[in-house]
Amino acid sequence: MASYTYPEAAAYLRVEERWLRRNISRLPHSKKGRTVTFTQADLDRIDQMHHHEPTTGPLAAPPQPSAVRHPLAHLRPLPSRRSAVRV
Repeated sequence: MASYTYPEAAAYLRVEERWLRRNISRLPHSKKGRTVTFTQADLDRIDQMHHHEPTTGPLAAPPQPSAVRHPLAHLRPLPSRRSAVRV
């Protein structure tokens, strides 16, 4: 099983090494003593956590038609009771 160091992981993820070091507490990783390493599964998970597809513009994917609507989609919340005028 291959393990990656900070510089190798940063190159793979195309981020700065400094970003990895700053956010290490929120990222999946392994630590042996003071040595931090990343497995391929860790790098894939980091990519999934921080990958965002564009929702507008020329690179956005066209909206997919919803084949099945949720059975409770027509329901709307009741008006707030606090907005009623008290006498």
